[in-house]
Amino acid sequence: MDEVIRIKEEFYVLATSALADSRPRVLKYGDTCGVFDWHGDILSGGSLAHGLYHRETRHLSRLVLRFENKPLELLSSTVKNKNSFFAVDLTNLDLSANGRLELPRGSIHFFRSKFIWQGICYERLRLMNFASTKVRLSLCYEFDADFVDIFEVRGSKRERRGRRREAIVGSSSVQLAYCGLDEVVRETTLNFYPQPAAVSANSANFELEVQPRAEAFIYLDVCCQRGVECRPPRSYRQALSETKNLHEKIDADLCRVTSSNPRFNDWLLRSQADLEMMTVGNPEGAYPYAGVPWFNTIFGRDGLITAYEVLWAEPGLAKGVLRFLAETQADSVIPEQDAQPGKILHELRKGEMAALKEIPFGRYYGSVDSTPLFIMLAAAYYERTADLPFITSIWSNIQRALDWMDRYGDLDGDGFLEYARHSGKGLIQQGWKDSHDSVFHEDGKLAEPPIALCEVQGYAYAARQGAAELARKMGLPELAERLDHQADLLKARFEQAFWVEELGSYAFALDGKKRQSRVTVSNPGHCLFTRIACAERARRVAEGLMDENLFSGWGVRTVGTREARYNPMSYHNGSVWPHDNALIALGLSHYGLTGYALRLLESMFEASLHFEFQRLPELFCGFRRRIGDGPTLYPVACSPQSWAAAAVFMMLQASLGMTVSGVTPSVRFHDSYLPTAVDHVMVENLRVGKSKVSLIVRRQTHGVGIEVIRRDGEVEVAVLK
Repeated sequence: MDEVIRIKEEFYVLATSALADSRPRVLKYGDTCGVFDWHGDILSGGSLAHGLYHRETRHLSRLVLRFENKPLELLSSTVKNKNSFFAVDLTNLDLSANGRLELPRGSIHFFRSKFIWQGICYERLRLMNFASTKVRLSLCYEFDADFVDIFEVRGSKRERRGRRREAIVGSSSVQLAYCGLDEVVRETTLNFYPQPAAVSANSANFELEVQPRAEAFIYLDVCCQRGVECRPPRSYRQALSETKNLHEKIDADLCRVTSSNPRFNDWLLRSQADLEMMTVGNPEGAYPYAGVPWFNTIFGRDGLITAYEVLWAEPGLAKGVLRFLAETQADSVIPEQDAQPGKILHELRKGEMAALKEIPFGRYYGSVDSTPLFIMLAAAYYERTADLPFITSIWSNIQRALDWMDRYGDLDGDGFLEYARHSGKGLIQQGWKDSHDSVFHEDGKLAEPPIALCEVQGYAYAARQGAAELARKMGLPELAERLDHQADLLKARFEQAFWVEELGSYAFALDGKKRQSRVTVSNPGHCLFTRIACAERARRVAEGLMDENLFSGWGVRTVGTREARYNPMSYHNGSVWPHDNALIALGLSHYGLTGYALRLLESMFEASLHFEFQRLPELFCGFRRRIGDGPTLYPVACSPQSWAAAAVFMMLQASLGMTVSGVTPSVRFHDSYLPTAVDHVMVENLRVGKSKVSLIVRRQTHGVGIEVIRRDGEVEVAVLK
């Protein structure tokens, strides 16, 4: 991910942006998301990222509910119904007047619920009087909108901002507005039902009378609009019904994965719900946004890897990602965007600062790996689905991506893909570890560009191999032969240039002088994922990854504990990333090391038990696993994060040794393992070509057995020894 605050030559996430302290509740639909505290409030100021965000602008920076000018006591707080519904149970504290107790604590139950639907945050407050007498209640909503860019929330300072317009106050509504320096008007309209007793530019007051055992309701909808009219709010019930119907329709078509272990199921279901939330309603179609709240937008690398992680279960996501990235492929050389013809998008930002080019990420292409990953995913998508018409529709984009690899990706003509930024504001490091200090030598000195990362050579290798297979399907045998030759040549050069005998692994990178970065990192695990590593050396790489230097007990660290820049609390220099471990796990299974892949799956499952909702965050700290303790939170990690949510599906695939092919069509299992805590895994509604199959993988005395419980069409299910 790009980092955000400009410090010297780099953008960085300031620690004052921490989420861990507030442990927020998150809702999202499309490009609107909300970050709330456990009470359902949005608190302003301090280090909090609370807010209602729309298209990367904070449209509501404060929303606080007060009862008799006091806070309410929290009873419970959760997000449920496929992440779409936030429910909070609250009650009153003791209410006294003139030294006399007027309303005992716990007399009134407040049930506060909210959800986001099509640019509007809907809220309902239900009050139930459990006192023995009639009560008169005074309630107040306090609110404000600062209309700051998401980069400002994260700490960026601006010399100038647009201007707030005077609030328009009605009898039951308030409209807050801001005209940005980009001349776009952003508006937040709050509508209250029933009509409040009093309304001002920053508050709405209600006076209610509630009989014993009776209920009262207050409704609020907050409409976010940008340059256009917000569609009229539906009623709370109608909008909620529409959201439920949408999710039911989506779920009916999905592949369903369950197990014999309820806690493992919770992890699977939460992960699937997170992926659904990160995708549903996005204006770009079936493309998962990267993470909430910082990355609630398109990222090329994240979308490609997320789609790859769930490809076996849900190939439609890959199609959506490939389609959008083909449409936004670079056409020309634009240095300030790090764009070159054929290059695949890294990041797409929609806020005011991006529009004004105060940050370079409006449409930014500064990643060295998105382009080969695009080709890799296209080839894998075809193998999974046999969807040749779609591949034909993006074939020119695949060819242009291959041309980019040859013309622009190889800066010095040595056959390796390298990067060096062309934009003065762009990312210094352009692999997945894109912190400015993430690529270094054994003495801790930063590597000088142009830099060739080991995993990127693997992506290039797999991309050319995959493109060769597609070229054959397209009736282009000469191109296929050339691509195969390029892949073979790259693999031989890679072994010669990157292997470090003393490490028993591949160098992290080659710097601009072709010096090896001889440090132990997780990146060579991706070389197993792409199969560029030779079979003779793969086991040594695997053993290094699973050694305590890299393996924390919860997962593989990004950097080994013995390295000069190791820091378990850093973003990329010692932390544990679930998606990184998923790619490593699948790589291990490619070389028959499924037992190691299982160990990663089990460790990540055990880690999930310590996170709220069993939701794996973007990353967590790389401290050694301690008895009785869970993993340590990383303070600014996105949660949910798409490629972290998708990790369980790739890790399960790796442990089961499972491949799904729409070309054959077939589902095959090789050297399969089930987690110790799981006796069986059921896969239902798995689409294979034009067929569907449902099956159970069961533990047996020796290995596992496969039982087909339903088969619609011709599809082979086989266990390979």
